[in-house]
Amino acid sequence: MKLREPCLPAGWYPREKSKIEEFLKPFVEPDSTAGIAAIAPHAGWYYSGYLAALAVSSLDRKAETVVVIGGHLPEKMPILIAQEDGVKTPFGNMTIDSELRKEFEKEISWRSDGYQDNTVEVLLPMVHYFFPSARLLWLRFPAEISSYDAGKALSLTAKALGRRAVVIASVDLTHYGDNYGFSPKGRGKAGLEWVKNVNDAGLIDAVLAKDPGKVLKRAKEDSSTCSPGAILGAMGFASEKGSEARLLKYVTSADITADASPSSFVGYAAISLG
Repeated sequence: MKLREPCLPAGWYPREKSKIEEFLKPFVEPDSTAGIAAIAPHAGWYYSGYLAALAVSSLDRKAETVVVIGGHLPEKMPILIAQEDGVKTPFGNMTIDSELRKEFEKEISWRSDGYQDNTVEVLLPMVHYFFPSARLLWLRFPAEISSYDAGKALSLTAKALGRRAVVIASVDLTHYGDNYGFSPKGRGKAGLEWVKNVNDAGLIDAVLAKDPGKVLKRAKEDSSTCSPGAILGAMGFASEKGSEARLLKYVTSADITADASPSSFVGYAAISLG
């Protein structure tokens, strides 16, 4: 059995099961309006773990397969799919749903994902904790409208197999300030307020309106997310079920560090599609 080993350094998330269980204990009770897809941030748990847990725990706990769609892929890239048989998490090995993977690969243009990337791995301990018996599918989608269609194809493929599946899109929002070379509204408080109330708000509104074209437009023109392909994939998957979108919570890294006038910060949203 070929396993994908963790690659992120210490500090991204706890490695001890007891610490993970303690972190996730407040989210044990299933969401009464369980969704079939969710958007979760992918920073280190100190910054965005609470929102990620809100998103992951909002999903249907009876799911047989959890699909995590990572990002950081520009347009004109193929979909990337992990080809291992399973992944290692602090809770043991989580098996890849090879049957769903094989059938989905027939529907899209893809390439093996052999890269080291945080967007999927950082969520896996949560996924394994909330879905201890489920299988996994590890994907990354590019920043183009075809990712929405791929999400729809994934839903239809799962349905054809009789697979009860849920999708998590791993997505951070605006990366603003000196560290990221992006500060169109200046530094400090003014930039923070613009990101919260305009840039990130505009992208979130597009998701809640279930408008994939507007999501991609906002992402490309406003640099409001690093991973629009993942959002589009989750939206496409959820569209086949006619799901509703709701914002669970939004914060920035500046809120976490209580910095009212930050030089750099990132936006995070937890959104349920259910």
